[in-house]
Amino acid sequence: MSDVLLEMRGISKSFPGVKALEDVSLAVRRGEIHAICGENGAGKSTLMKVLSGVYPTGSYDGEIVLDGTPVRFNGIRDSEAVGVVIIHQELALVPYLSIAENIFLGNERRGRGGFIDWNRTNAEAGDLLASVGLDENPVSPVSELGVGKQQLVEIAKALSKEVRLLILDEPTAALNDVDSAHLLDLLRRLRDRGITCIMISHKLSEITAIADSTTVIRDGRTVETFDMGSADATQERIIRGMVGRDIATFYPERVSTPGEEVLRVEDWMVWHPVQPRKVVDGAGFSVRAGEVVGIAGLMGAGRTELAMSIFGRSYGRNISGSVFMHGKQVRARTVAEAIGAGIAYATEDRKRYGLNLIADVRVNVSAAALGKLSRAGWVNGNEEIKVAEDGRREMNIKTRTVMDPVGTLSGGNQQKVVLSKWLFTDPDVLILDEPTRGIDVGAKFEIYTIINRLVAAGKAVVVISSELPELLGMCDRIYTLSAGRITGEVPAGEATQEGLMALMTREKELAG
Repeated sequence: MSDVLLEMRGISKSFPGVKALEDVSLAVRRGEIHAICGENGAGKSTLMKVLSGVYPTGSYDGEIVLDGTPVRFNGIRDSEAVGVVIIHQELALVPYLSIAENIFLGNERRGRGGFIDWNRTNAEAGDLLASVGLDENPVSPVSELGVGKQQLVEIAKALSKEVRLLILDEPTAALNDVDSAHLLDLLRRLRDRGITCIMISHKLSEITAIADSTTVIRDGRTVETFDMGSADATQERIIRGMVGRDIATFYPERVSTPGEEVLRVEDWMVWHPVQPRKVVDGAGFSVRAGEVVGIAGLMGAGRTELAMSIFGRSYGRNISGSVFMHGKQVRARTVAEAIGAGIAYATEDRKRYGLNLIADVRVNVSAAALGKLSRAGWVNGNEEIKVAEDGRREMNIKTRTVMDPVGTLSGGNQQKVVLSKWLFTDPDVLILDEPTRGIDVGAKFEIYTIINRLVAAGKAVVVISSELPELLGMCDRIYTLSAGRITGEVPAGEATQEGLMALMTREKELAG
């Protein structure tokens, strides 16, 4: 039996006007974790969609060989029938169905008369959940689970299909450090059971920690594949392959010269929109012109809830406290009032809340400030195009024209469109919630450069991030949040990951 489970030979795939893949080849050994790295738009997800049958045979050039035999997949059912299962970055679970129903959706366990055998369904689901380390009742609705547990349900679903080759597209992008570590441990256990995994990830520390081999793709072409056990298998080598050059530092240099206070929040209180509990409890912070302030906290600490409630009370109920802009109290009770006060908020979920994916770049860039382009209720189309073109140039948005749908852009370029939209409102303070989530190291550097340019122009920036190195590398000061309370304020020059984590986990001490 050959050591190679999968070969993809000379894969090329085109869309109208775009060559997504060109002569890509890779080989995946049996029982290994094989990482695929590349910038946003490099073709990684397209390649995996070819492999899994999302793009059927005939829609691309090249050959897929599994276990030494050429295979033809005309859909996902064909690939799953031979044990090739993909878990997309956007989880495909039905929130109002039970865990067991989701695991066996389309693969139901039937009994007499063709009816579903619920006893067997729930029992097998329980065994699968145990195999992925998830202690949940199989009849519980998926909507009750956090993102980390939903990711494990997706893997349990894959295991129910007798998976031999598991493909994971950015499996930890939306997970906190604890859930990410748990998922990586599970992948190691699956490898020990003989299941081969292909993992796409932008988190290079995870790649170097878990991968046996890595293939780097750039501009739709294979750059190289190398063994991660070799001495030169470093993050720097991966980055060099991804972007085509060395990056001396992850974070661009910036001279910090904070000016007057722009935003101050005092005694901010927010209740959950449905449940009888506080999600933000007496929080307060400030940010000055020309300053980047970070907010660090574990999942569920209330970071996003704090930001959204400040931005026009777009989250929560029974909100109280004070917001000051340039020393004067403002009443930002709606998003329009918040924008009018000079506050902008770029959401952590750009695909759901930040962008209209079926609309073009032009419409998205102008969406938050159409009043600046309208006369007597009519939008000046020429001015709208000019604004979008200016944003495209200033943000280096990679798209053919501003008339291209935003959904066709890579994650990094979508994030630049979000920034362009909010900068068009000309805010004094810009709150960025997970601004680099799901984008590659090269695009991250561009986003950091944009942030530096904003503060150099006198803007005040608040960055919420799950990545402590990012906060340490970009911020002047960092606030820590735990259970909705501010537990510390540390100058970035004096902060460490360990110190921040200690402040982020002070919930029990504070409660006592």
